[in-house]
Amino acid sequence: MTAFKRTAVALLAAAAVTGTTLATAGTASAASYSCKTSSSGSYDDPSYNGPDSDNWEFNVRLCAKWSGGYIYTTATVYWDGPYTSFTNNNHTFNKARFHLQTKKSVSGPDKVVKYANYTGLEGALENSSAAGNGSYQTGTLKYKATSARYLADGYIQLDWSGDGKGYRAPIQFTASPTV
Repeated sequence: MTAFKRTAVALLAAAAVTGTTLATAGTASAASYSCKTSSSGSYDDPSYNGPDSDNWEFNVRLCAKWSGGYIYTTATVYWDGPYTSFTNNNHTFNKARFHLQTKKSVSGPDKVVKYANYTGLEGALENSSAAGNGSYQTGTLKYKATSARYLADGYIQLDWSGDGKGYRAPIQFTASPTV
């Protein structure tokens, strides 16, 4: 093998090893989310009293991770709604939102350090599948961490169309594990 070929092979081998090392290091250093999924009870649409089912059931997956000096929190809402011809319409809710919170874990009630309301939940609920189910992913909150422990928490609020009562009591879920 000529000196040129040996040098080329050595450089290619070094590049391959370096690329593998860098790719592995990037993957290994990426923090993963700590998540908890919990369920709600069944919620009845108060504006409908016909023969078809009109109940909604929710599952929420709340997640938190610590990466690069920041806490990241996010949530995914899953639901099983009514299976009727009225599933895909904009008449079920006046408003609906998911209230995501980043909390500092402390003795007693955890302290909310950042929050956001995700109102896109309404459109997602009102455009469920033909079977009445679907999901909605919130955005991600980013908070500069201290040496404390943090978690993701949140709740759903629904303002049913036609009942004139505004947002009902929050539908609560179990918070994520602390990170």
